Amino acid sequence: MAKLTKYTLDFNEKKDQWDLTNDKTNKVVKSFDTKDKATAGGILRKAVGNDGGSVKIQKTDVFKRSEHMPKSSDPKNRRLI
Repeated sequence: MAKLTKYTLDFNEKKDQWDLTNDKTNKVVKSFDTKDKATAGGILRKAVGNDGGSVKIQKTDVFKRSEHMPKSSDPKNRRLI
């Protein structure tokens, strides 16, 4: 049995879209507006092609943006309740 080509579906923050990338060549095969559109009924199968492949779907990190905020943006007078 031949090895399957490996792909990754990952969110591209710069372009605000989901990219399906060939892991070996690092080229974007197809782009999608949302993760739901990419994973809907057989769309990935068509994008990968007749030879098939293995697709790894990355999760988005919700807290990534808040971790990179500068400390100067924190309020000086914090009241804890």
